[in-house]
Amino acid sequence: MLTPMVAGGVVFPGLFLLSKNTLQRLPQLRWEEADAVIVSARLVSSVQAVMASTAGYIVSTSCKHIIDDQHWLSSAYTQFAVPYFIYDIYAMFLCHWHKHQVKGHGGDEGSTRAPGSTWAVARGYLHKEFLMVLHHAVMVLVCFPLSVVWRQGKGDFFLGCLLMAEVSTPFVCLGKILIQYKQQHTLLHKVNGALMLLSFLCCRVLLFPYLYWAYGRHAGPPLLAVPPAPPPAALSL
Repeated sequence: MLTPMVAGGVVFPGLFLLSKNTLQRLPQLRWEEADAVIVSARLVSSVQAVMASTAGYIVSTSCKHIIDDQHWLSSAYTQFAVPYFIYDIYAMFLCHWHKHQVKGHGGDEGSTRAPGSTWAVARGYLHKEFLMVLHHAVMVLVCFPLSVVWRQGKGDFFLGCLLMAEVSTPFVCLGKILIQYKQQHTLLHKVNGALMLLSFLCCRVLLFPYLYWAYGRHAGPPLLAVPPAPPPAALSL
């Protein structure tokens, strides 16, 4: 179990640092630290989403029996992704911190910060990103143990489908970057917006009725009786 988690603990922060340093140090770029941090955080989120979606597709298409079939990637990627949620809480704080400084709330450069300013930024971060921080904490403290212990190898098909909910994340991240650089008027922004809406509709909205339908077809209860009795993996993510 520790090997995938250690790998995730190296890959996600390492990719963030590599991207940030590259954007800051390449002679053709020389980005400011704030821009490099924000774009790098969204790049890592996109990479994680692509990896999760790919793993989910492989798992869900490999499981012919939606309850009993297993695929090693479901357990491995779940463990690999745990450090990402911990890293992302800190990455989101860094983004919030730099946005705070850019807006001029951090005092003049080189001046001594007022006592408690860091705590004020942290409180602002928790207030603004409370739901995301809560989501990440629940993923690590609740969903991961449930997925590893409670499922007992059942429902890999559903876990794979849930991982594919990340399909829309790269489009969301690209949209935020384009807005950050005031590119809302471009064709790329419009195409990305359409793809984001389509992927969100398919993989975040219609996904759950499909899972209920798939479980109902397997177990045999009427469609309206399915939600009160979800499959094991439905509670693990």
